[in-house]
Amino acid sequence: MTRAWLACILCSCLVFLGGGEPVRSPKGMVVCQNRLAAEIGAKVLEDGGTAVDAAVATAFALAVVHPIAGNIGGGGFLVVRDGNGRAMCYDFREMAPKGASPGMFMKEGRFSDTLHHESYLAIGVPGTVAGLHLAWKERGKLPWKRLVGPAIRLAEEGFPVSETLSASLKKFLPKFTHCPATMAAFTKAGTPFEPGERLRQPDLAKSLRRISKQGPAGFYRGETARLLLAEMKRGGGLIKAPDLRAYRAERREPVRGNYRGVDIIAMPPPSSGGIALIEMLNVLEGYDLASMGPLSPEATHVMAEAMRRAYRDRAQYLGDPDFNTAMPVARLISKAYAAELRKEISLDRATPSSLAGFDGSHESDQTTHISVVDSERNAAALTYTLEDNYGSKILVAGAGFLLNNELGDFNEGPGLTDKTGMIGTAPNLARPHKRPLSSMSPTILAKDGRLFMVTGAPGGRTIINTVLETILNVVDFGMDAQTAVDTPRFHHQWLPDRIQLEPDTAYPKGFSEALKIKGHVLSTRESRQGVAQVIVVGRDGLEGGADGKRWLDSAAVGH
Repeated sequence: MTRAWLACILCSCLVFLGGGEPVRSPKGMVVCQNRLAAEIGAKVLEDGGTAVDAAVATAFALAVVHPIAGNIGGGGFLVVRDGNGRAMCYDFREMAPKGASPGMFMKEGRFSDTLHHESYLAIGVPGTVAGLHLAWKERGKLPWKRLVGPAIRLAEEGFPVSETLSASLKKFLPKFTHCPATMAAFTKAGTPFEPGERLRQPDLAKSLRRISKQGPAGFYRGETARLLLAEMKRGGGLIKAPDLRAYRAERREPVRGNYRGVDIIAMPPPSSGGIALIEMLNVLEGYDLASMGPLSPEATHVMAEAMRRAYRDRAQYLGDPDFNTAMPVARLISKAYAAELRKEISLDRATPSSLAGFDGSHESDQTTHISVVDSERNAAALTYTLEDNYGSKILVAGAGFLLNNELGDFNEGPGLTDKTGMIGTAPNLARPHKRPLSSMSPTILAKDGRLFMVTGAPGGRTIINTVLETILNVVDFGMDAQTAVDTPRFHHQWLPDRIQLEPDTAYPKGFSEALKIKGHVLSTRESRQGVAQVIVVGRDGLEGGADGKRWLDSAAVGH
């Protein structure tokens, strides 16, 4: 049975993706959603920079060449592990301004989706510049100007628009029309950019130059801050000068677990990713997934059952740790709790989900991830975002960068939880200076004291499951980095109570029918699940797996 399923999944992977080989390098590796940015990061490694140096340079480059999610006007998370095994997390999630309140997305007593995700009220205080600078200050080696410089050149001189970016800009052009500065930056006087045409962003270059010279002060104060605040005033946003000056990136201790002898180092709240990931792995450790086989109905069933329970707990307990001091983190990531959950799981039947603990808040798919390993085996896993595609679609006039709409990750409003998908539970309601809950899951794995794997992905609430599946593909199913990324994925998030499959994907024969017999409801997503970027570390060097079939511009670059 196992050999049959392995043969079946191999065929399905070849049909779906072409069976690519991982990129291999003996020294360092950068994997991200754009080759130009990955090459910039790899050159930093070649010049003697650390993994954090390369992650910083890659992130700034992505702010230019991948405006869909690369940013200086958003925020995210970074997990680092040095070659000696010491690890730290950097939280640069966006913050609600002082004027935020739990009912800020209500209009005339009713929830307004427009306010929640498509207005200036949804813009949080950006954290990217502060977070990248803090990590560089503590773990970088090359000069700050050296890391920001390549992004400045890309913005000033321009770069050829890829087919992927051209198609994206054309798709979202109608949503740019409400902001003249966005139209001016990303169209040719209203005409879309075609593949191969050069996109220049001189105002963004000026903002990056101020950041290069002054560090965070070049963003949160001075001319860039003045332009940002003018944009807030123009659109009725809540961010004021004291909000910018008060923003701080935070160091946080990682959450840790162990799965089949592999150490898991992941992001704590306000990311829900690390806790949910470790909870799921603890549950799955009680099953022999390897003998079941990848994408077998048996393995998929128990994985979906673990997913539904972790997402239930995510909704019920997790939020910003600075506002939710009673989160039961230790219990949720304990082996004992996983054993309790396994007792609820039948190998023959799916467990129906109920409304209890339902998390219906929207979280966009459009995030981006960078995985980096250097020659000293320092590792960096960085996930950051603007929230939706191009964030709020609002570009700061004169400053050239897009603003996030991240406050839409807060729950809709107090007491709004219902079967339609709204959620009003307290842990993730908007409050002044609070950071919204996130699913971003940058993760580093070690084995026998040595770096083993770096993984992460965009994808909204699917991120956690995408990262889970890349880990299982390597640890349980023995896949190389590229196959682990290429293998078809699926998602379950408690409610709606269904397994979501990727479109246009050849799952093994009999896969869907066997799951339906167990009581699972299946649906097909509109788009593919996540864009995973993976590095696997072996005795002979590094393997890089870039998710180029789900995002064509993705690349793994070694040196």
